[in-house]
Amino acid sequence: MSDSIRVAGAILRRKQVEQVVGLSRSTIYQRIKDGTFPKAISLGGRMVGWRASDIELFLVDPAGYRTPGPSHGEHDDD
Repeated sequence: MSDSIRVAGAILRRKQVEQVVGLSRSTIYQRIKDGTFPKAISLGGRMVGWRASDIELFLVDPAGYRTPGPSHGEHDDD
């Protein structure tokens, strides 16, 4: 893994994430919807990014990655 994403608390922008994980934008967003890719975080306005630590966890086992379930106190929108 490159040193550029090893900064504690680093945020990666979409283009960086695409390069690191080797997936297209549409595939990333489909996998987010499916729960098999880390969720983006809002950086304000229309900008989003991903925590480098979340991407590192994804890269450990891309085929087996699942987003964590809702935290205590959160509810699904079912």
